[in-house]
Amino acid sequence: MFFINVEAAVFKEDKWLLIRRGTKEAHAGGELSLVGGTVEQEGDSTSILERTLRRELLEEVGVEVKEPIQYVRNTSFVLASGEEVVDIVFLCEFDKGEPYAKSLDEVESVHWMTTNEIINNVEIQHYLKDSILAADAIKARGEF
Repeated sequence: MFFINVEAAVFKEDKWLLIRRGTKEAHAGGELSLVGGTVEQEGDSTSILERTLRRELLEEVGVEVKEPIQYVRNTSFVLASGEEVVDIVFLCEFDKGEPYAKSLDEVESVHWMTTNEIINNVEIQHYLKDSILAADAIKARGEF
């Protein structure tokens, strides 16, 4: 069985919203990442991925995004505990709120970075760079 995780590639003009994860986080603690979280069981439901994404954005950094939210890509990985995760990234345009580290256990700091700053940052993991490049390509093609 997989955990389902959603992440938001939130853009505002030419920059992307990243967070530095709290050091207490079990997975990727202290690393730069997109805002996101695990989908919770709800029984019969619709739009659970998008609703989870919006909830995580409000809970972790206090922002809202515009409609639509567009699928970018999915990957899978295994946690140190051996649990398997399916990760789904969505492209989102910033709407309102002033992003800040609202949930200090989960978020240490908030950053706006350009695609080039992300790609050229040696501290950022390849999977985050790949997600940003895929989201940026959708924007560049005018599909969003």
